[in-house]
Order: sequence, then structure tokens, then C-alpha cells
Amino acid sequence: MKIKESLTKNMETISDPVSAYPVATVDKLPTDLQEKILKIQEKTGFVPNVFLALGHRPKELRAFFSYYEAVVSENLTLQKTEIEMIVVATSSENKCPYCVVAHGAILRIYAKNPTLSDQLAINYNNASISEEHRLMLSFACKLARSPELITAIDKKILTNNGFSDEQIWDIGAVTSFFALSNRMAHLMNLRPNREFYDLARNLN
Repeated sequence: MKIKESLTKNMETISDPVSAYPVATVDKLPTDLQEKILKIQEKTGFVPNVFLALGHRPKELRAFFSYYEAVVSENLTLQKTEIEMIVVATSSENKCPYCVVAHGAILRIYAKNPTLSDQLAINYNNASISEEHRLMLSFACKLARSPELITAIDKKILTNNGFSDEQIWDIGAVTSFFALSNRMAHLMNLRPNREFYDLARNLN
């Protein structure tokens, strides 16, 4: 067997565990969490691994859903594309494979752009985005990696480029929430679903 064929076969047969910790099954979770996860499954066609992994601690999964809904689903100041740009860029800074892959897929869908996620994950400074969005991501990445260095000057730069105080709050809230997600994903050695890798790759 050729080396290339052997490697391909190994990649297809080796199955890494979803998490280093016990993983929940949907039917064993409290009813309210089952309902949330099944709604997501109906929409996406699969259950994202993060929910099964966090299901190891149902109270924490419930809190995760609640904060996600407040910061992301009910966000009124940022566009969905902007939220996912923040998640991908900051998760890349935090070297979180799960969030980069999963939210990279979501960004491809919202942006209707099959390459933007990869550009942001590699280097947002060289990505095909507006200068305003570059400044937004610069602020978010600084907050994600060196929060103690954030000053009024950083916020002023955003204000001078059209961002409101409420938008700056939301940029910070999204960044902070996913900084938690990144760190938990590293703790669990959380694996992305295979479906995320392929999602919305061909949009033409």
C-alpha cells in the first residue's frame, strides 16, 4: 500500500474521543436541555459535540446556553457575521481547534463566503475585511490574550471608527464568553464534529 493511501486509511479509521471527560447522551440530560439540543439537531442535522461534552455538568451546560442566548442570540448591536468573526479570530489567538472549526463553519454560512474563516484563523490582519472590522478584531484579540493591557485608548480607537459604547461592550462580552469556551475546550481536549469541517465549503 502506498504511503498516501495508508495515511488516508488511518485518518478514516482512527476515532479520537470527543472529550477527555465523560460525555453525556441526550436522553440522560434534564428535559429542558434535551429540548434545546434536539432543536439544534433539527436545524443542523447533528448535535455539536460541545453540548454533549458540557452535558457532563448539566448545570454548567444550562448556564452556557443562558449566557450564549444573552450575548449572541439576543445581541442587538452586532451583526451575526461580526460576532462569528470575533469568535473565529479570538479562538485562533487562543489556539482552540473546536471553536475555530465550529464557528468557522457558522461564519461561512452567515458571510456566504467559503474563505473568510480560514483567512481570519490564519491572520486577520491580512484578511479581506474592512478597516473597521480589522480594528474590531484587534481590540477583541487584545482583550482575549492580554486583557490587563486594555485601556481607554483602545476603546477610543473603536469609538473614532464608528463603534458605539454598547457595541464595544458587546465585542467585549462575546470575546470574554468565548475565552471561557476556549479554555474549557482545551481542558476537555474537545474534538470538533466532522460535519463542521465540510459545512458551507462550496457556496458558489
